[in-house]
Amino acid sequence: MELKWLEDFVTLAETSSFSRSAELRNVTQPAFSRRIKQLEVWLGAALINRGTMPAELTPAGRSFLPLAQDTIRALYAAQEALRPTSESGMARFAALHTLTVTFVPAWLQRLEQQMPDIRISLIPDRGGIEANLASLVDGEADFFLTYAHPRVPFHLDRERFDHLSIGRDRLVPVAAPQVKLQRERWVPGKDLLDTAVRDGITLPYLSYGFSSFFGVALGRLFAERPPLLRRQVHENAISAGLKTVALTGAGLCWLPLSLIQGELQSGLLVEASTNPEWALDLEIRLYRHLGSQSKLVENVWKCTETLLRTETTMPTAISTG
Repeated sequence: MELKWLEDFVTLAETSSFSRSAELRNVTQPAFSRRIKQLEVWLGAALINRGTMPAELTPAGRSFLPLAQDTIRALYAAQEALRPTSESGMARFAALHTLTVTFVPAWLQRLEQQMPDIRISLIPDRGGIEANLASLVDGEADFFLTYAHPRVPFHLDRERFDHLSIGRDRLVPVAAPQVKLQRERWVPGKDLLDTAVRDGITLPYLSYGFSSFFGVALGRLFAERPPLLRRQVHENAISAGLKTVALTGAGLCWLPLSLIQGELQSGLLVEASTNPEWALDLEIRLYRHLGSQSKLVENVWKCTETLLRTETTMPTAISTG
């Protein structure tokens, strides 16, 4: 069994697309498919339902995904711990997957202006809130970069952990221009959410599940808003994976604006509601453990504070694309 097989599988779980996953993994699609098959043969179980479009995890695949993610994380953590001292000195960040794509690149460019020699190690998103927080609490990560919203409390001791608000984003309901309601019935995606609430229509829903940050936030939003009839047709804790499925017209989902600006501008996705109460304004926070004695951690924190004092407006993931 090879580590790259696990990384291939996790990538496929995130994108739900063999072609896109092969592109991200820098291999041909036939080679990528062979590696997924090799993993399945080694495990003795089918992980991917190849009869669906986009690709979906089988029950065995869904059960194996968190184990694969934890194994990758553990192996890289061991590699980092065993490296010679000359190769250490990297600031370790646990971060939600979407932020590593949308916010981190531009933010690091600004941070490098204060710390030209900064080196970053990103720990893979574990999917669930508690699992991601654990990487900071257990000392595996120096920092935790996450979204924050009043509907999703973090169970962190304020006397042991500190945070800075370093950016903003917005979670909005979207759909493809045409959505498959049932069988061969397709309906316009624009303002679909408003139409469904008004007419009592049951919508196909692309879900984050119940343990991820967005899953928890949306669960509480649904409890506070008018009843929304929904039929879950797909689940993925990663926003990029849900976006791939949404583009096919499979259903309604909530996605960060930072992730879908291009699709909204091109018309590949449309806003499903004109009611701002169905959207969530998000804060982007950087957490650290106050007990850390690392000079590197302290320098990163001070440089981040300097950036916040000198920038006239709060950075947004939206502006970075």
